[in-house]
Amino acid sequence: MSTLKKVLIVGGGIGGLSTAIALRNAGIEQVDIVEINPEPKVYHVGIVVQANFIRAMAALGIADEAVKAGFPYNGLRICNIDGDVKTELSGAKLAGEQYPSNLGLTRPALHEVLLNGVKKTGAHLKLGMTFTTINQSEQGVTVTFSDGTQQTYDLVVAADGVYSKVRQVVFGEQFKPKFTGQGVWRYNLPRPKDLMYSHMFEGKSGGKVGYTPLTENSLYILAVWKEPGNPFFDPDTLAEEFQKRLEGFGGLIPQLKEQITDPTQVVYRPLEAILMPSPWYRGRVLLIGDAAHATTPHMGQGAAQAVEDAVVLGELAGKDLPLQDMLDQFMARRYNRCKFINEGSIQIGEWEQYPTPGANFSGLMAKMIEVTAQPI
Repeated sequence: MSTLKKVLIVGGGIGGLSTAIALRNAGIEQVDIVEINPEPKVYHVGIVVQANFIRAMAALGIADEAVKAGFPYNGLRICNIDGDVKTELSGAKLAGEQYPSNLGLTRPALHEVLLNGVKKTGAHLKLGMTFTTINQSEQGVTVTFSDGTQQTYDLVVAADGVYSKVRQVVFGEQFKPKFTGQGVWRYNLPRPKDLMYSHMFEGKSGGKVGYTPLTENSLYILAVWKEPGNPFFDPDTLAEEFQKRLEGFGGLIPQLKEQITDPTQVVYRPLEAILMPSPWYRGRVLLIGDAAHATTPHMGQGAAQAVEDAVVLGELAGKDLPLQDMLDQFMARRYNRCKFINEGSIQIGEWEQYPTPGANFSGLMAKMIEVTAQPI
């Protein structure tokens, strides 16, 4: 039986909702989630996930729902600037033969799967609420909330993202995400019926572009591109700016580029990353997901690593372990894996911005598939 009875999760994104499911599945009596946004809304763009994500979903008991909500595709094709395929990659079916190794999802669809999973477990999600103070003692963590109420918990899990307020309060303001020099551009479009692979195009200094299936009827097109000085873009110019970054590439890029017409549907964000030093906990407060190890999308592993954090924490929470031992074992299982993803993703971005002889994007992606196939 777990030594934990009451756990608070700060943040209702992928990591926070997954952690709530994992902890309730482990038998934790009370799991509360506070999410500062008053409505459970996420960007309309897509997310691509790989076999280890699907394996983690299976461990949470929601893989069937995730696969049903998305679109299984065959793998990743790395192409030259003209669209000629250089390398084809696809991982094993880690969750079992009945599950795919690659899956496209819209973010709203994934969020709905997680919200339904939380509801079924009986965890308590409180929207439009956050914390104001966190005070620790040997007996627990007393949290004051933005509505003036107060509760004491055995553990607080910070899943409040790359700009984590919990990280700032508990670990200090010296730990901040850093701009990597690139930004990511995304836009949803209709999917040609024969598109069964994600495609990434190399060949121009500054970044890469690509497209990937999301659903039976949709795909998303993307550009990860060097953005010197982390500029602000006038929202009215986003479609035009996105099109500029797609110029010169082959495959389906030219015909997709012409369909990027609505600047309000372009999602752009600068890429920032952070890797907290180990351990990611202070006393009874633990950072997970982007709060601890926010990465860039170059390996497509950000969401997967957050869900893996949740699975490992849930597994350990279900054991009769002293809290210190539980947190130490969590770090032993998570730090090096997340460090590899974080540093490898940033390395790919560096190669894209500053072409380097011997840079091996395909090789590093193959290594990522090998590493993430290992048990968590």
